[in-house]
Amino acid sequence: MPVKFQDYYATLGVPRDASAETIKLGFRKLARLHHPDVARDKVAGEARFKEINEAYEILGDPDKRRHYDELAAASAREATETNPTQGTGNPFARRPPQRSSPGDAGFEFGGAGFSDFYEAFFGGARSGPRVGSDVEADLAVTFEEALRGSRRQLSLRRPEATRAETYLVRIPAGVREGQRIRLAGQGSPGEDGAGSGDLLLRVRLARHPDFVADGDDLIHELDLAPWEAALGARIRIPTLGGEAWVRVPAGANDGLRLRLSGQGLPIDALKRGDLFAVVRLRVPSVMTPEERSLWENLARVATFHPRAVSTETQT
Repeated sequence: MPVKFQDYYATLGVPRDASAETIKLGFRKLARLHHPDVARDKVAGEARFKEINEAYEILGDPDKRRHYDELAAASAREATETNPTQGTGNPFARRPPQRSSPGDAGFEFGGAGFSDFYEAFFGGARSGPRVGSDVEADLAVTFEEALRGSRRQLSLRRPEATRAETYLVRIPAGVREGQRIRLAGQGSPGEDGAGSGDLLLRVRLARHPDFVADGDDLIHELDLAPWEAALGARIRIPTLGGEAWVRVPAGANDGLRLRLSGQGLPIDALKRGDLFAVVRLRVPSVMTPEERSLWENLARVATFHPRAVSTETQT
């Protein structure tokens, strides 16, 4: 069955030749706007956030982006050669999904956080060729869900079935990337009365506009102006479910890690990892004449020169 092509570049509002940094900034801007915790329309925000997250899941990974671009280009050429007048249409209209494992389970999922296009071309639902085998699908879980736990409604339509079945899936607090949530007996049916396989939902932590997961810890890039790094500053940063203040010491260098204990992802029911605010110095690319004059004055009076070479004799 053909799947609808997903134009991930259009989803993030970036050109096809966009740099990795442009793609990241495009994701962050949209994700902060449509994140379920802040969107005014929760239902529409959640749906849009899933689209944005899926697009960045592919375009934010160099290997996946390369595969996506190659796949789109090859399919577009195929569509053009088959019917030149439809060369700008859906390049996947006549191209069946190519799954990475043997056999095509024919299962269709809803509510897992990924589109049919993603499931078909980037490792979604699949099962082995044996009857009664397990079926796997990716389940996008936000950091907030991993922290607090949640319940998610998931739909599944089996091969040859006319109706989708609905499940209420419990996502436990503290769930990890790659962990599997098992729905016993909901996989491929058994043969001659044998038991059915299981449905295994493989957790994929959704991309977040403010954090990157590093095990149990969270990493937040703290953008600083040069004068903030030089003079020190007290800055408010986001945390999961709130905000916190961090004090940047005077003379902070790029890459400095500021720890907020217990503000990371859950380790167990009582303990959480840490949140690290990593300093990233940002220099203005556009300056007014007055600003440029101030920088020039600073360059004349500054005593700090990072490239200064020791005057001692080198041996």
